[in-house]
Amino acid sequence: MNAGDWAARSLGTRVVSYADRDPILYALALGASPLRLDLVFEEKLRVLPTFGLTLAQWAPDALGSARAFDTATAVHGAQQLRVLAPLPRAGEVNMSARVSAVWDKGAAAVFDVEVSSDFFVATWSIFAPGCGGFGGERGPRAVERPEGDPDQDLALTTTAQQPALYRLLGDRHAMHVDPAAAAAAGMPRPFMHGLCTIGMAVIALADARGVHPASLTELSGRFAAPVFPGDTLRVQGWSDGDRVAFDAAADGRPVVSAGRVGFGG
Repeated sequence: MNAGDWAARSLGTRVVSYADRDPILYALALGASPLRLDLVFEEKLRVLPTFGLTLAQWAPDALGSARAFDTATAVHGAQQLRVLAPLPRAGEVNMSARVSAVWDKGAAAVFDVEVSSDFFVATWSIFAPGCGGFGGERGPRAVERPEGDPDQDLALTTTAQQPALYRLLGDRHAMHVDPAAAAAAGMPRPFMHGLCTIGMAVIALADARGVHPASLTELSGRFAAPVFPGDTLRVQGWSDGDRVAFDAAADGRPVVSAGRVGFGG
């Protein structure tokens, strides 16, 4: 099979259950303060919508296990999330997944893996070197950074504990904790999960706007470079009604581009 043959293929269905400790662990992995009882105390808990991405991680992993691409070289290129309903503090989520598109980038392919549920629709874009050249469309271009000065300019500190905590939520790729695995992936040391980085940005941008991060309605962003534990993230946001365009840099290098979030009431 060439990469294009995977387009529109089903990846099956799955029911994933979770307890209230799991969204609490997720918030702590994003660096939430233990003083934020709305994020870490079960009696006042509001589940962050991006927690749903940890429940749906099985879908891009299933595509990799089916050998659509080389899991040793493929990387998480971009993420989208559309929120349909609040996640309960504990429960189960019934999901279905499919390969919604495969884009031909020449030397590489991008596999879009869409996961649907009653609570969200999420799409992983997996950049797979060596899988391109099959004659498909190149796909949409990235949104350009807004002009002018940002409305928000925020500094966030990452910690050594975050990747180890985030792995407990399902993304067990060893490169985030094992120096040897990180070196095999071409990295100087273990690095943060992209979804952990972008989750931190969502909380910070919501706080800057005076809204609760659980009011998130939409999210998108491209992962430009890895973030290493201990890096300081600089998140800049440009307001556009109830939406914010944003990007993020770590120690001067772009790490998230073409970011966009929307918040409800």
